[in-house]
Amino acid sequence: MANGDALQITPRIAVPFREIELRYARAGGPGGQNVNKVASKAVLRFDVRSSPSLPESARLRALSRLAPRLTRSGMLVLSSDAHRDQSRNRAAVLARLCAILAAAIKPPKYRRPTAPTASARERRLTEKHLRSRRKRQRGRAALED
Repeated sequence: MANGDALQITPRIAVPFREIELRYARAGGPGGQNVNKVASKAVLRFDVRSSPSLPESARLRALSRLAPRLTRSGMLVLSSDAHRDQSRNRAAVLARLCAILAAAIKPPKYRRPTAPTASARERRLTEKHLRSRRKRQRGRAALED
């Protein structure tokens, strides 16, 4: 996931840690007096719009797919306060950034257009004909003299 100086997003894309802003804040929730003294919540900010480490095509895909999660200036803000210690929250928030970015920049699968086979068309028309006949037969019986 992370080598010495960069966060590995895909085999070809790595984001240097200098582009990622990490801050720590006091986390809420249970934890006793520790909550009031230790800043264990990790808050990560990453500027998707102006990151030089993302190729242009990946940046555009990420901006469109992550649009609801981005600030107006194009910042992605993530936080983690799941753990009681700062280092585990830091690792968790970096893992989330990696997963979110990898999913956002993944190119869409190419859809190869297909057409129904001749036998499939024939089967469909035969079934339609049988269904039509069955429904016609459901009508009222004619009165015979």
